[in-house]
Amino acid sequence: MEKVAAGVHQLSIQRFVNVYFVETGHAGAWVLVDTGLPGSEKAIIEAADKIFYPGTHPEAILLTHGHMDHSGSAQALAEHWKVPVLAHSLEMPFLTARAVYPPADPTVAGGGSLAFVARFFPPQSFQLSDYVQHLPENDTEPPFLPDWQVLHVPGHAPGQIALFREKDRTLIGADAFATANHESVPELLLQLPKISVAGAPFNYNWQQVRESIQKLAALRPEAIGCGHGPVIKGPEAAAGLQKLADEFQIPAKGRYVQDPARLDENGVAYLPPAPHDPIRQKFAIAAVGLGALAGVALLVKRYQKHKQNEYPQKTSPVPKRPRTDEVVRYPERY
Repeated sequence: MEKVAAGVHQLSIQRFVNVYFVETGHAGAWVLVDTGLPGSEKAIIEAADKIFYPGTHPEAILLTHGHMDHSGSAQALAEHWKVPVLAHSLEMPFLTARAVYPPADPTVAGGGSLAFVARFFPPQSFQLSDYVQHLPENDTEPPFLPDWQVLHVPGHAPGQIALFREKDRTLIGADAFATANHESVPELLLQLPKISVAGAPFNYNWQQVRESIQKLAALRPEAIGCGHGPVIKGPEAAAGLQKLADEFQIPAKGRYVQDPARLDENGVAYLPPAPHDPIRQKFAIAAVGLGALAGVALLVKRYQKHKQNEYPQKTSPVPKRPRTDEVVRYPERY
């Protein structure tokens, strides 16, 4: 647990993804921002009970976007607390099981170790129809958080939002950028502070990513918490984000670099063709090979069982039944 600013606490779950407890300004009232991976609900509930009081519940759950590491426990927590889930309207298709997000791009240049593991991520979509509600459309004050501003920052997810509090220049940046090196899973797990591009394999529109970073850098934040990475405070917060904005480079290659995906209120309207991925092809060949070996082993086992049934092993003869007027002693082995 780490304090970002007054009334804002960051909980890092499994040293990978962050959720935020944001006080509303009324005693004991708060909002949960993001919900972590599926199965994170127990850790979040325990943290809330420690920060506030046992049995507490938020006014609402606010999702910065619907990716699995941000909305994975939303349903479990909404059911437990009986509170609404709030998200941008462009996230609705993915939070109501009407669409899945564009597939990850493991071929993107500079994706690092995250790009490698992204090959094995499942399609992302959730069914939260009973709980999810629309946030206001424009950059404005979110429900229950009168001192905060909602900022639409697409590129990583179509309805991704960030939250900014002007009075102390506190920024919750979601995955518009990261405060740890997202290209290195070890550095991310070690929580080494570094303002950098977030989730490169999952960015579907790189021009929007750049514009979103520039939009947030112009706020000159003094305290930053993102979806991934440690809290960064002081002059290095604004300086680091401005440096990322000034030096931002669109990757040299990748599925969505020259031809971004197009998303709308119905989900994915257009996907560029998937590029050749030699690593995925090797894994597919290996999987086929393992499957073939398993099949051969099963056939051999079945053949051996069949032969055993066809030619049963010889057994010792059963002794004849004695006549009633005779006494026969069987060998001790019987």
